[in-house]
Amino acid sequence: MTDWVVLVESASDISQAETPHKVLRISDYISKPALFTGRRPYILNLARSYSYQSEGYYASLLAEARGHRISPSVQTMVELSKKTLYNHALPDLGETLQEALAKGAPKVETLFVAFSRTELPAYERLAREAMDWFRTPALEIEFDEEAPHGIGRIRAVPPHKLKDQRRQFFLDSMEAYTKGRVKNEKTRTPAKWALAVLVDPNEKTAPSKPASLKRLADVAEKMGVEVELIDPTDLPSLAEFDALFIRATTSIDNFTYRFARRAEQEGMPVIDDTHSMIRCTNKVYLKEILEKAGLPIPRTEIVDEKTDLSGLFDRLGSPVILKTPDGSFGINMVKAQSLDELKTGAKKMFEDTALIIAQEFRPTKFDWRIGVLNGEPLYACQYRMARGHWQTVKYGEGGKSTEGGFTTMPVEDAPPEVVNVAVRAASLIGDGLYGVDLKETEEGVIIIEINDNPSIDHDVEGAVLKDEIWRRIISWFSTRLERRMGRAG
Repeated sequence: MTDWVVLVESASDISQAETPHKVLRISDYISKPALFTGRRPYILNLARSYSYQSEGYYASLLAEARGHRISPSVQTMVELSKKTLYNHALPDLGETLQEALAKGAPKVETLFVAFSRTELPAYERLAREAMDWFRTPALEIEFDEEAPHGIGRIRAVPPHKLKDQRRQFFLDSMEAYTKGRVKNEKTRTPAKWALAVLVDPNEKTAPSKPASLKRLADVAEKMGVEVELIDPTDLPSLAEFDALFIRATTSIDNFTYRFARRAEQEGMPVIDDTHSMIRCTNKVYLKEILEKAGLPIPRTEIVDEKTDLSGLFDRLGSPVILKTPDGSFGINMVKAQSLDELKTGAKKMFEDTALIIAQEFRPTKFDWRIGVLNGEPLYACQYRMARGHWQTVKYGEGGKSTEGGFTTMPVEDAPPEVVNVAVRAASLIGDGLYGVDLKETEEGVIIIEINDNPSIDHDVEGAVLKDEIWRRIISWFSTRLERRMGRAG
C-alpha cells in the first residue's frame, strides 16, 4: 500500500482499478481512525460535496485533526464556498488570464483544471496559479468579460461528475501528480516527518551546495525525517510535506516568499519564515531595530533622492559605502571615494528603490559570521576578503566571482563579545536560523547585517560540527512538529 489514500463517497466514483492508490469510502475514514495508526498518509478527498458540515467537509476536518496531509483543506473548502471569500485571489488570476489572452489563448467559457494541469496549453500558467491559491483536485474557472478581472466564478468539481475524455484527463493528472512523490521506505528508522527543501536549480550562488544537501538528507534519514528537494514549480505540492527548509536565496518579490507564506498558512514550521524575510532582507529596517536595541553598527544614514550627498563624506568619512536595502551576497553595493562616484552610484540605485543606505567604510582583514539557531550560537566562521578587494567576494564580468578564504572554529573559541552581540542581534528577528555578519575594530565589535538565509555547507560552516550542524537543524523542525501534534492530540 502506498502513502496515498483516495477518499470517495461511493465505490463507483473512483474505482480501485483506476488508481494504484488505496481507495477508501469517506464514511470508513471518518469512523475508523485506527486504520492509520502510526501512519501519516497523503489524502485526496474526492467527496461529491465540500459544503459546510457535509461528509466531505468532515473528512478534511478530521484529517487535519489527525495530522494527515489532506487536499483540499477545510480552509480551501470555505474559501471556495463564496466568491466574497476568494476575491483576494482574483487580481492575480485575472492578470494571468489577460496575459494569456494577449498571447493568443483561445477564448473559452470555462477552464477545467486537474492537479495544476489543463487541457488547453495556453492556459497552463493560469491553471498552476489557480491551484496555488486553491489546493483542490479539480477546479472549474468560469470566464466573464464583464466581471471584475474577467473571472465570473471558481468552483470545485466533484470527480463523479466527470465523463469520458475529461474523466480520463483527471485520472492521468492524478497519476502524474502522485507519481514519484512518495518514496519507498528505505530508512532504518521509519520516516515520521517529511521535510521539503526548496532549491532553485538555476541559482549560481545558492545557500547550500548539492553535496551539502545530500549530507542533510542522509542525516535526516537516520533521524526519521524524509527529505525531498523541491523547486519553484512545486508550490501546489507543498502541503504534502510537514515542514519547509528554504535553500534558495530569499527575496520578498520572488518565489521563496510565496512558499514561506503558503507553509505558514498550512501551519508548517519553516526556515525562513516570512517575518524573518521581511526584516532581514531590508537594511533600512535592520538599521532601525539595531540602533533602537543599542547594538553597535557602523555610522549609517538612510538616503533618499532629496538628500544632499555632498555632506556624507563629512559625516561618514571617506570612502562611503552605498547599499540597496534588499541586496544580498554583497551585490548592489558601491564604494564611493568621490562625490561623482557617490552621485553616479546613488542615481543608479534610485531607479529601483526610494531609499538607500549610506555607511562608513570599516576595513578589516576578515568578517565574522556567527550562525544562530533558536537563539543559540550554531557555528563561527571568519570569511577573509577576496585578494585585492574590499569584500569577501569579488564579482567580475560574466557572473564570475572569487572568494577569500575562510576559517571555521568552535563557537567557544570565538571572541565572546562577537558571539554575544550576534545572538542579541538575531533575537530581534526571531527563533529561526540566522547568519550575523560582524567586524572586529579598534573601537569594538560592529554588526554589518543579519542574514535570514545564511550559507551552510558541510565543508565550510559545518567544518567543525560536521553532521551535528544538520542534526541541530533537523531537531529544530522535529521539535516544532512534535509540539504541533501534541496540541492537535
